[in-house]
Amino acid sequence: MKIKQISVFIENMEGRLYEVIKLIGDNNINIRALSLADTSDFGILRLILDKPDKGYSILKDNNITVGSTEVVAVEVPDIPGGLATVLDALNKGCINVEYMYAFIERSGDCAIMIFRFDDIDKALQVLEKYDIVTITGEKLYKL
Repeated sequence: MKIKQISVFIENMEGRLYEVIKLIGDNNINIRALSLADTSDFGILRLILDKPDKGYSILKDNNITVGSTEVVAVEVPDIPGGLATVLDALNKGCINVEYMYAFIERSGDCAIMIFRFDDIDKALQVLEKYDIVTITGEKLYKL
């Protein structure tokens, strides 16, 4: 299942991250997961929001550079080697993981990881072939 991720490009300067996060919170949007990567000049804030379309619109309307990307939420067994099991299946299917990060909740005995693939449709086929559970956006946004 594909999940909508919001990517925000932020200047690497004092207070800019706060402004973006405050804007999201002030509009009653909950952050479900996030990842922040930076360079010397800017950062990329990747967000899973409970109201992704509303979040995207609000950021865009406030002249913040924002994009939307499809990612996949995967249940990863919460045991030693659990992530390796998922990555092994992806490796067997010749799937490249562009990046990944953790989600804030658990699903039963599993952790939830957010994955970005270079070929999301092929990745979903491989995950299904190896009986790896993916989570729908509707379920994920409510966790």
